[in-house]
Amino acid sequence: MESPAELADRLIARIAADGPIPVADYMEAANIIYYGSHDPFGVQGDFITSPEVSQMFGELIGIWIADLWTRAGKPDIAYVELGPGRGTLAADALRAMRSQGLEPPVHFVETSPVLRKLQAERVPNAIWHDDVRTLPDDIALTIVANEFFDALPFRQYVMTYGGWRERMVRWKDDAFGPVPGDEPAEDRVPDHLHGAVAGSIYETSPVGLEIAQRLARRIARQGGALLAIDYGHEDYDAGDTLQALNAHAYADVFANPGANDLTAHVDFTALGKAAQTGGARVHGPVSQAFFLSTLGIAARAAALGRLHPDRMDDIGLAHRRLVNEEEMGTLFRALAMVAPRWPNPAGF
Repeated sequence: MESPAELADRLIARIAADGPIPVADYMEAANIIYYGSHDPFGVQGDFITSPEVSQMFGELIGIWIADLWTRAGKPDIAYVELGPGRGTLAADALRAMRSQGLEPPVHFVETSPVLRKLQAERVPNAIWHDDVRTLPDDIALTIVANEFFDALPFRQYVMTYGGWRERMVRWKDDAFGPVPGDEPAEDRVPDHLHGAVAGSIYETSPVGLEIAQRLARRIARQGGALLAIDYGHEDYDAGDTLQALNAHAYADVFANPGANDLTAHVDFTALGKAAQTGGARVHGPVSQAFFLSTLGIAARAAALGRLHPDRMDDIGLAHRRLVNEEEMGTLFRALAMVAPRWPNPAGF
């Protein structure tokens, strides 16, 4: 695995040979090194995801799957997680599913050797995949994608005085930085934005939408559902949401590629349209607060508090962090893609 310094040298050489590279290529190369080289999660890492905040998050997702499976007639299903982090969410969800009589085979889509090792400690019977294309094709799939789509490559387009151009990354004055490309890009930007003011930025994730549509086709054919939870927006128009995180603080997107987590906000409207094109029914998006509250997170927090009175304050803080508007409650959204003949999922 390359170091961030080695990646920077490779990108500099590529730019010197071929010219500026798309933001999407820069983001993809940086995140491959970032996730492949270390564990970024938790207090000692760069950010904390919902499963790391509290076991309640994964448990409620496990109950969500078990409920949907029960109302679908208890068919044979597989549990699939895209980008499963440390395996925390899966371990909590699988424990909750077992309490409902559901013990599905587990499939993880993960390319990082560091994270695969951590996942194996928590879910030793998992089967790993480098790509969604190798997931089972003879069984219903219940797929969880928590903070997965935000880290996939995003293409950005910037409005210049000469029209829309793809936003590229150059190397100049010993630093990476953004620059408009040379080729017109009006055909890649929605028609209603063609008259936008100079400096406007439009972003999209073709890779993410292709994966969503591919999995929707699998779900429509095989049965099952996909639950996507991420930070993002609906009816996205224009705006730059690309960001970098390091040690729980914002960093320069174009500094130290491979050393920072690069993400952008998920366009849930586009994600839903991709799922519908693939043949799945779409529910949501709704806020994470609405989703978790509808599933009963308040009751679960109260029950955990009674079981562990010494941890009651921490449980209450975790509950609030997951659902409060000022924290993760409204920034994060949930969307479900469901097979046409499966029942409506809870939480929507």
